[in-house]
Amino acid sequence: MADQRRPLRPIGPPFVALGPSGVAIRTRLKGLTADDDKVLRAVGAHLGSLASKDLKRRCADGLEYSTQTWAARKRELTEESSSRWAGSITKATHDQWALSRRAQLAHIQGLEAGIRTVAHRLSLPVGEKGTKRAPGGYRTKQEWFVKTRRLHLLEDRLERERADRDTGRVRVARGGKKLARNRHNLDAAQFTEDAWRQRWEAERWFLAADGESGKRFGNETIRVTPDGQVSIKLPAPLAHLANAGHGRYVLITTVQFPHRGDQWADRVAANRAVAYRIHLDVERGRWYLTASWTIPPVKTVPFTQACAGGLIGVDTNADHLAAWRLDAHGNPCGEPRRFFYDLSGNAQHRDAQVRHALTRLLHWAKRYSLSIAVEDLDFGSEKTREKHGRRKRFRKVISGMPVAKLKARLVSMAAELAITVVAVDPAYTSRWGAEHWQKPLASKNRKTSRHDAASVAIGRRALGHGIRRRTAPPPDDQSDRRGHRTVQAGHGDRGREETRPRIPGPRTRCVPPDAERTRATRTPKTVRDVRSDQMWVQDSLLLTD
Repeated sequence: MADQRRPLRPIGPPFVALGPSGVAIRTRLKGLTADDDKVLRAVGAHLGSLASKDLKRRCADGLEYSTQTWAARKRELTEESSSRWAGSITKATHDQWALSRRAQLAHIQGLEAGIRTVAHRLSLPVGEKGTKRAPGGYRTKQEWFVKTRRLHLLEDRLERERADRDTGRVRVARGGKKLARNRHNLDAAQFTEDAWRQRWEAERWFLAADGESGKRFGNETIRVTPDGQVSIKLPAPLAHLANAGHGRYVLITTVQFPHRGDQWADRVAANRAVAYRIHLDVERGRWYLTASWTIPPVKTVPFTQACAGGLIGVDTNADHLAAWRLDAHGNPCGEPRRFFYDLSGNAQHRDAQVRHALTRLLHWAKRYSLSIAVEDLDFGSEKTREKHGRRKRFRKVISGMPVAKLKARLVSMAAELAITVVAVDPAYTSRWGAEHWQKPLASKNRKTSRHDAASVAIGRRALGHGIRRRTAPPPDDQSDRRGHRTVQAGHGDRGREETRPRIPGPRTRCVPPDAERTRATRTPKTVRDVRSDQMWVQDSLLLTD
């Protein structure tokens, strides 16, 4: 009934997701001496202070930024470091400012969505019930009054944010806003003042250098030889700490990259650009080296080729991935699979859980040489408390789902295994899947969840088939004379649903339809023996070749 009252929103076509454009690998710097640790801390602290000053100047320029102001900033940084360190610092500053601008725009859009929702609910009578598509009025007069005050608060915030955006002002905290706020709540954050200070200073250090193609080993600032020797070009004020020629400091340890080590070695041997970053994990007391470089876009296969032999539909949930294999006709094959993960721990634990679940999913897809269909999810406008009211648990669920990170990691991991990822519009997949596929796919030995049914709906949309298995019959006639009533197969396809009597016996094409019956029919042939409660029988699932 809801579909008849309100038209459905347009559904975008499925598309093949683009592959990754860069690679990042990490290794640990083991066996560092006290002098190595001292030099790394001194260089990181010095360059970090320069990066903070440069970011402050860039934020002060706002929309008045130009190549002249950038050149002036770089000249000042070069005097206290080097030209290459200055280039890396200014590039990181520009990236941080651009990221802040994008976050500012997203915050403005979130405030606008919240204001629309609160204003709509305030316009409704108190106690009016809402629908699945729109929230209703507030429950009590007290809640209505409190929300009027919140509406004014949101409007003031929106006005302030718009004014900042028009003037080019952004708010950035080097080291992270969360860590900065923990300084005022050390007990709640389980930090001592000394421990917080160490982490805060380490997060504000700067030890990153961009690569240069054609230079020795692809990077002149932080150089890593094919043998694993790491050396750093010291800034001018710290040149007295050098233990090698040309103002360089060579670490006593050597490094190896277990993951993609061959690719890294090929780039270094060919003097191709490789960017490096050195950072300290204060909690573990370990130094790490991260190498990264860009790669040409992975060539994606045509959409028709990706869906030629069927695919695997995947539904993303708060604690697991529900997957089901579909053939080229859109029919489920085999049993559904579920790949569980736990997102209750810290960031490293959550990342490991997601990576492990995706690895099992990709190995299953590789076994059948099939593509993977996922929803192109975005909960950016669905996390506001004004939209979902008191449903705190639901807001927490959708806020905790790492849909963007999960999709990016899935695409990058699938590219390594030559598996194609197809993204589909997420509109109505869960609702239509539960309505049209959950009950038909359930049996005595298999309990189908609505997440399993949603994975079938996602796979069918990626294949170009309809999700809803049957349209409504004619209002004035219960027969099929008005035409085909199903969207599962075309009129010319073999095995499509049609008006037909129920034929006993094995329902396979190896037995002719006029074969001799081995058991009695359900309805007697004589009229007088026909029961008054007889009904026409039609199987719920389509039989295809």
